[in-house]
Amino acid sequence: MAGPVRDEQYTAYVAARLPWLQRVAYLLCQDWDRADDLVQVALTRLYVRWNRASSVENLDGYTRTVLVRVFLAEQRTGWWRRVSVREPPEPDPDSDSADHDGDLDLRAALRELAPRQRAAVVLRFYCDLSVEQTAAVLNCSTGTVKSQTSRGLTALRQALLPTMSIGEETA
Repeated sequence: MAGPVRDEQYTAYVAARLPWLQRVAYLLCQDWDRADDLVQVALTRLYVRWNRASSVENLDGYTRTVLVRVFLAEQRTGWWRRVSVREPPEPDPDSDSADHDGDLDLRAALRELAPRQRAAVVLRFYCDLSVEQTAAVLNCSTGTVKSQTSRGLTALRQALLPTMSIGEETA
């Protein structure tokens, strides 16, 4: 593929899908600045492989896989622990939800999940991937996806259920 045509196709794709990529990255890392960094690294890798990537059947799936693998690779390094922001999660600027408190609670609970659990939950329920598709993105077995998703959902339920002491139940 010729240089200018290749660059135009890449630029058009990125312009159209950038908000979606940023939202997925934010759900993975819970920090808008870090999400931008993850997207930048993923888009750089995508550009390097654009000739191959542009010919795949599901370009969004390919791009999402690159993004998730960038996130997981970063989680394996010590860098993210040293620069991780521990402030309350910021609201999604593009959110249409009227329940901002609920969104913040969910994001806070999501942030507490282990990275692979978070990735499995985001891919299964935000990106609406099947178990098999999620396994392909995470480069693991379907059984691992099922167990990571189950553990992640259990942790989310525990974090989001209101805590009640034994004497607080109403009759």
